[in-house]
Amino acid sequence: MQVAWLTLVWLLLWGELTVGNVLGGLLAGLVVVWLLPLPVLDSGLRIHPIGLLVFLGRFAVDMLVSSFRVAFWALRPGAPPVQIVEVRLRSSSEVMAVLITVALSALPGSLVLEAHVRERQLVLHVLGITGDARAVTEADVARLENRILAAFGTRADQEELR
Repeated sequence: MQVAWLTLVWLLLWGELTVGNVLGGLLAGLVVVWLLPLPVLDSGLRIHPIGLLVFLGRFAVDMLVSSFRVAFWALRPGAPPVQIVEVRLRSSSEVMAVLITVALSALPGSLVLEAHVRERQLVLHVLGITGDARAVTEADVARLENRILAAFGTRADQEELR
């Protein structure tokens, strides 16, 4: 696959599609891949189609609800309820922690202020949650974490939460 991409780049650099350019690109690609091999990296991500569909559907609903919550507090006179909440993640995977952090930051009304991956802790700024913001936020993050692990986690990630 790397050879194909390198051949495509070669052809784009030469600017014309000829048999000689294709063969030259293939040869250059093979030499580069042979002389400079890339290490095999395992990101730890596994895509589970059913879990991914559930995550995407629920994330779209969360985006909609969060958007309405922020709009409500923005249009309402007075200061909205704002809290800083520390939440502990249950998964120890760094990749999963990054995905959870990105998903939380993408939701309107929540922002990850600090992420302590080794301690499995996130510090969140949440907007518009009345009552016990800590309990509500912890429950929301736990549900999001479960959906992300169901969509992208390895077996070890998923078993860690059981």
